[in-house]
Amino acid sequence: MAKMADRYLGCEPWRVIERGFDPARSLCSESVFSLANEMMGVRGYPEEGTSARSLVGSYFAGVYEWGEDPGPGGYKGVVKRTHFMVCAADFFRIRLSEGERALLLDETVRDFERVLDMRTGLLSRAYSRPLEQGGTLHVRIERLLGMEDEQTAGQRVTLCADRDAHVTLEMGVDGSVKHRATGQCQWTAEETAVEGKRASIRLHTETTNQHVTYAFEVDAPAACAPVEWDKGVALRMELDLPAGRSVAVERRIRNAVDDPGSLVGFSLEHVPGFDALLTQNERHYDAFWARSDVEIEGDALNQQGIRYCVFQLHQTYRGLNPHHNVGAKGLTGEAYNGHAFWDSETYCLPYYLLNDREAAKSLLLFRYHTLPQAMERAGELDCRGACYPVATLNGREACTLWQHASLQMQPSTAVAYAIMEYAQVTGDMAFLHREGIAMLVQICRYIVSRGGWNADRTGFGFYGVMGPDEFHMMVHHNFYTNFMCMKTLEATLSVLEGMDNAEKYASAEERKQWAAIASHMILLRGDDGLIEQHEGYFGLPHVNIHDIPVTDFPLYDHWSYDRIYRTDMIKQPDVLMAMFLYPDDFTAEEKRINYDFYEPRCIHESSLSPSIHAILAQELGRDDAAFDFFGFATRMDLDNYNRNTCDGLHLTSIAAAWVTIVYGFGGLRISQGRISLSPRLPKAWKRYVFRFCVEESVVCAEVTEAGCALSLLSGKPVNLTMNGQPVRVV
Repeated sequence: MAKMADRYLGCEPWRVIERGFDPARSLCSESVFSLANEMMGVRGYPEEGTSARSLVGSYFAGVYEWGEDPGPGGYKGVVKRTHFMVCAADFFRIRLSEGERALLLDETVRDFERVLDMRTGLLSRAYSRPLEQGGTLHVRIERLLGMEDEQTAGQRVTLCADRDAHVTLEMGVDGSVKHRATGQCQWTAEETAVEGKRASIRLHTETTNQHVTYAFEVDAPAACAPVEWDKGVALRMELDLPAGRSVAVERRIRNAVDDPGSLVGFSLEHVPGFDALLTQNERHYDAFWARSDVEIEGDALNQQGIRYCVFQLHQTYRGLNPHHNVGAKGLTGEAYNGHAFWDSETYCLPYYLLNDREAAKSLLLFRYHTLPQAMERAGELDCRGACYPVATLNGREACTLWQHASLQMQPSTAVAYAIMEYAQVTGDMAFLHREGIAMLVQICRYIVSRGGWNADRTGFGFYGVMGPDEFHMMVHHNFYTNFMCMKTLEATLSVLEGMDNAEKYASAEERKQWAAIASHMILLRGDDGLIEQHEGYFGLPHVNIHDIPVTDFPLYDHWSYDRIYRTDMIKQPDVLMAMFLYPDDFTAEEKRINYDFYEPRCIHESSLSPSIHAILAQELGRDDAAFDFFGFATRMDLDNYNRNTCDGLHLTSIAAAWVTIVYGFGGLRISQGRISLSPRLPKAWKRYVFRFCVEESVVCAEVTEAGCALSLLSGKPVNLTMNGQPVRVV
C-alpha cells in the first residue's frame, strides 16, 4: 500500500494522548480530539484561541443552510442548489489575558499535553507558559458533552501560578464564527440576556430559519461583568492567583435547537456541575463498553485504534432522532458538508444492527421519512419511483457534481439492502411490511425506469452509470450496479409474495415485469470466474499504483480531475463490494480470482476501501494482508493515513473498522436471519474479544489459540452457528 502512517500520538488502551504542541499538526489534532453526543459535536480546537491554524467548529445535527440560489436556467436533473451543515456558535469560547496581553496557545507554551479519555468522554489540555513579569502559569482546560442529556455540556478552567499573579478570564458564546467553505457567518442574533453569573443568546440561520439557544452559568471565585457584541455574549472575571494555589472556574452549559421558550424561561436548573456531569458520563460509558467493547491482547496500536473507532461511532449516532443520519465526517468537520452518503446503509448499519438495533431502525426511518424527496428526485431524472440522494442532510440531493448525483444508483440499492438486512436480523416484520415495503417498491420502480433492454432484448442493464469505484463514469453494465439492482428486485418480490395485500403496492403485471428483468440482468462474469467491473474495463491502460508517490495523496488534490478517469486504477472496491454484501452468491474461487485481480489496482483513495479488502483477504486465508488492511482501517485518522484528517474524521470508515474485526477476523455472517461465526486469530495477537447483540441478548466471543469461547452477557439463550456447527449460548 502506497500510504504511510504519520504517527505522533501516544498509545494507551483507553486514552488518546498528544504530547508537545506542534502547530503543523493542529488541524489534524482538532479532528482527532473531537467530542459529540449525537445532537452536537465540537472539534478539539483550543477554546482560548491559538496562533496555529485552527478550525473553530461546533455543529448541531440537522442544522443546515441552503447554498446560494443560482436562479433559473441550467440542465434538467443537475442539482443547482446545495445545502450544508452550518458551523454553529463557539459555545466553549474563553479568552485568557494578563494585562493587555492575550494568552493564546502558541509556541511559547511548554509541557503541552492533550488527552481524550474514552471511558468518560473527557477532553483535557494542560500546559505551562511564561508570565510577562516572570514566573510560570499552569493552565488546564477540560470539556465534556453530556451523554445522558444531549443538551448539556460542561467546561472547567484551572489556573495555577508559581508566583502571585492576576489574570482576566472571559467565558462566552460567539455566534460570529465563519463557515469554512463559504467564508461567511450563517447566523443572526435575536436576543441576549445576562443576569449575574448567567448568560444566554438565541441565534437563527439565514435561509432555513432554524433556531439554537445557548445558555450557561459560571461558578467562579470572582464577580462577573457582562460583555456583549454582535452575535456574542460573555462573562468576564478578574482572577487573583495566589502563588502555588489552583483556582478553578466552571460553567454549566445548555444548548437547544428550535427551543420555543424565551431566554428568561430557558432553565439551567437541571444542568449538572462539571463533576456531576463527569459522573453521569462515566455511568453511561460503563454500560456502553460492557456491551460493545472490543479487546485485543498483544497489539497496543490496534487496541487503541478499534476502541477509538467504537467510541466515535457511539458519540456520533445513537438513533435518538430518526430525522438525522450519520454524516461522512460526523460532527467533526465541514468537509462533505455534513452530508450522509450510501455508507450509512452499507458500512454503518452492520455495527448498529449488532450493537444498537434501535439506532439501526432510526437510520432506516430517516430514509422512510425522506421517501417523498427521493421520489421527487427520480422525477427530476425522468424516472419513476424513488432515487435516493448521493449526499444529503434533509433528504434532497445536495451533490452538485452531476456525474455523481445523476449516475450513481448505489444509494438506492443500499437502502434496499439495509431494509432486508435489518428485517432478517431483527425479525421486525411490522417494519418490513409497512415502511420497508413502501421504500422497496419505489426503489424498484426507479430501477426499472433507469435501466433498459439491450438491442436484441436478450438482457437488461444500466447504461451511463458510475459504480462505487467512482474513478470511471458514464460506463455501461457496471457489475455492482447491475447485480445490486437484480438483488433488490428479487428481494422486493419475495417480500410481496409473503404479503396478503401485495396488490396494494404493486400489481401482478408490474411484479411480472420485475421478475423478467431480474432474470435477464446482464452480469459480466467470465467463464474463468473473473468479473469485468464494467463493459470495456479490461481494455483500459494499466497504471502501477505503487509508483505513485505518497506526496500525491489525496489524488483529488494533486491530480487533474479528468486524469483520474483515464486508467484501470480504482478508488475503492466495486466488484469486491458486491462480494462483501452478498458473500453467499460467490464461490471461494470467484472471490480469490477477483481479489487477486482488483486488489493491485485499488488505490484506496476512499477511507472505506481497506476494510472490505481486509475482510475478503481474511476469508481467503491472506492473513498478513488482512492484518495490514485492518491496521490501516483502525488508525485511518489517528495516524492520518490519507493526509486529510484535518478536514474531519472518516466516520463511515470508522464503522468499517469494527466490521473488519467482527466480519473479518471473527468471520461473522448473517444468512436468513441466522448468525454464524468462523473466527481466526491473527498471529500477532494473543487473544481478542468482541460483543454483539442477538435479538434481546448480548453475546461475548473470546478468541484464543485454543479456539472461540462464547458466553451470554445478558438476555435469553441464543442459537448460533460456529464453524458450520450449531451452538446454543446459555
